[in-house]
Amino acid sequence: MKFVQSSIPLFLLFLIISCKSYSKDKTPALESRYFGEKPPGLIPKLFDPKIVSPDGRFDHGSFTPDMKEFYFTRKHGKYKKRAFFVIRYENNTWGQESETDIRWPQFSTDGNVMYIGKKYRERTDAGWSEPKSPGEFINKMAHGMSVSSNGTYYITVYKKGEHIENGTIHYSRLINGKYTPSVKINVGINSAKYVGGSLISPDESYLIWYMNREDGYGDSDMYISFKQEDGSWLPAINMGSKINTEMSEGAPQLTHDGKYLFFTRGEWKVKEDGTRKYIGKRYWVDTQVIENLRPKL
Repeated sequence: MKFVQSSIPLFLLFLIISCKSYSKDKTPALESRYFGEKPPGLIPKLFDPKIVSPDGRFDHGSFTPDMKEFYFTRKHGKYKKRAFFVIRYENNTWGQESETDIRWPQFSTDGNVMYIGKKYRERTDAGWSEPKSPGEFINKMAHGMSVSSNGTYYITVYKKGEHIENGTIHYSRLINGKYTPSVKINVGINSAKYVGGSLISPDESYLIWYMNREDGYGDSDMYISFKQEDGSWLPAINMGSKINTEMSEGAPQLTHDGKYLFFTRGEWKVKEDGTRKYIGKRYWVDTQVIENLRPKL
């Protein structure tokens, strides 16, 4: 997920591995990587470490690839509006969190690019660069984005006139240093009452997203599709009753080592003024659940 400076062709970024690490410190010890939380098995577990949720419900978070920074949000309790924080691992321990203006970051495999909404920032010797745009295709994005290891974007698009009123998943590839116009994925993936979010695996062998349709367990459920050798996608598979419930599941996210899948489970509450708000909690599960769904050749 790295975009190069103007003096270097953009596509080279995804063909080379940085020789210089952006962190000289060792990766946190295993027991410290997830704030002391015991990793889950095949049954999803609540992820709500007290260090990031002393007051106000922990809402969502993203680790940098070296596991030394965690960007997260709080939404409930004393935080009437969502607040954004970062906490860092220093001197062999997690320090104190501080508020940040960085919202919903995602990181490249080498940690040298930060994706934030429709922009990206490059890591420099002086810190993070100013936000930049990858191209015109990103202007179609409504919400829900992920980027594969070779730089392909997967985004959710909302557009009047589409066969699905509430969103479709598109992708845009990096070719000769420029991103192509976004292309809608096949109807099998985008066939639902509601389609949102996307999580592409680093190697683009599978896609996880959430949607609301009749074969689900309740509100929005998470689905997965595996890519065939010819580049086509297999029919969507509901990820099952261990992942999906009568509540609303979504916002899938992989850890950089590929070991765990994070997602949100919650429900919509009607407020006194008649508007709705979503109250969800973060869960995690071993990614073996993905392999158990992968078609056997």
